[in-house]
Amino acid sequence: MAQIRLDKFISERTEYSRSQIKELASRGSIIVDGITVKRPDVKIDPDLVAVTVDGQEVRAQRYSYILLNKPQGYVCSTDDKDGETVLKLIPPEMRKKGLFPAGRLDKDSIGALVLTDDGELAHRMLSPKHHIPKTYIVQLGRKFENNYINKFAEGLLLADGDACLPARVRQSENSDKLAFVELYEGKYHQVKRMFAAVGNHVELLMRISVGSLVLPEKLGIGESMEILPNDMFKQCDFDLFFAKYSAFYSAFLINNFM
Repeated sequence: MAQIRLDKFISERTEYSRSQIKELASRGSIIVDGITVKRPDVKIDPDLVAVTVDGQEVRAQRYSYILLNKPQGYVCSTDDKDGETVLKLIPPEMRKKGLFPAGRLDKDSIGALVLTDDGELAHRMLSPKHHIPKTYIVQLGRKFENNYINKFAEGLLLADGDACLPARVRQSENSDKLAFVELYEGKYHQVKRMFAAVGNHVELLMRISVGSLVLPEKLGIGESMEILPNDMFKQCDFDLFFAKYSAFYSAFLINNFM
């Protein structure tokens, strides 16, 4: 990595402003390779030095990629005017300026949510032309009907005339009111609107994968972890995914929400 100013390096990777970094430096709170640095304008090579601020290591990686197991009651926004945002769930050591939810889950929905400050990656992840599958488990108000399979595969026409790309759906083996859905797009309230188009309604929605990035079984609701971005751009076979994860996530919804 080319040399950059110390204050720029810290500012891009933390929540600190340039003025705050200057103050931290003057207090002796910035350490580079074990040496206190009081001039924030010095240049460093992030690949060759270790930087800590107030005892917290600042990582060399320019962008952050975080997987959050979103709970109910939080909005996927950087603005808290509509309620508490998911950003408040991210541990302080993972927070930085520019972090935002890449994609949305409704306030009452749960599960896998990616947060990043990498706008280009977020665009690739969300664009239908990149064919990144997202998989959900839903709790339905009425029993699952087998004709949903063909209707979803043909591409549903929603109530407002909006056409959906072909999608896949399967009933859970644990309950006739649980279903797994795989989409390649993300229209507003799409899963709920798709089931409404076939005469059913969604009572609870949980996203459990983005590409081959699967929500870990051990990642509790409200918890987050750093991830590798490449995992989101690998294809995932829906049938294999269903065989491997359907039992666990069906039991999770049954035991915790039904």
